[in-house]
Amino acid sequence: MHIRAALLRNVRRFGSCRLTSLRSVGYRGFQPYVRSGTISQCIRGFSAESEKLRELVQGEIQHENSNYESPANIKTFLEKNDWNFVEKDGDINMTLEKTVDGKKVTVDFQLVSPFETEGDGEAQAEMTDFSVTVEKPTGQGITFYCSTLQNDDKFRYMICNVRFFSDEASKNSVSTYNGPDFEDLDDSLQATLDEWLGSLGIDGELCDFIDSCSIDKEQREYIFWLKGLEKFLA
Repeated sequence: MHIRAALLRNVRRFGSCRLTSLRSVGYRGFQPYVRSGTISQCIRGFSAESEKLRELVQGEIQHENSNYESPANIKTFLEKNDWNFVEKDGDINMTLEKTVDGKKVTVDFQLVSPFETEGDGEAQAEMTDFSVTVEKPTGQGITFYCSTLQNDDKFRYMICNVRFFSDEASKNSVSTYNGPDFEDLDDSLQATLDEWLGSLGIDGELCDFIDSCSIDKEQREYIFWLKGLEKFLA
């Protein structure tokens, strides 16, 4: 991703061009005098730099497209499970939805930037935050705030907090109590809540999907962003 360096060079060049034109302005009874040659030079410089930036963006798009490959487990997970996956271009949020025993179950998560492991250099998500909301038709519900875990032989995710809400207003309010730290709860209550969450389909396979999809989304959004720049510069 060399775009930031190119943008910085353009800022510097456009900035110096602007200073040149300002120095050529004279105060003569509110009638500024501007050298036409300086304006033409600035326009030509801007056009040349715009074309240079556009070509750089196009090259980056070609590079990203040629190296992009969607993880196989994303398609496999969606084909074999009854989750409905919701996302849209330009939005960092993603959602999985389904209905269990008359209750709406929603898993929300966002894209993350990948890191490379020291072994095989494969890009992975170090940790992906996600929430699981279980809501009754009456508006009451519970939200589990969780994070995926890597390299843990026993657990694939951890629960941080469990929040109860009584209606839509308390569900969306930033001042609603998030519940105590999960690890501070009685061990038996922790285990039972964890088992109940697992019965809704929150398991290791889902966490694999979340981690893979969060990285894949970041790559796809980067390409979408590049194409937006290309369209703007055309």
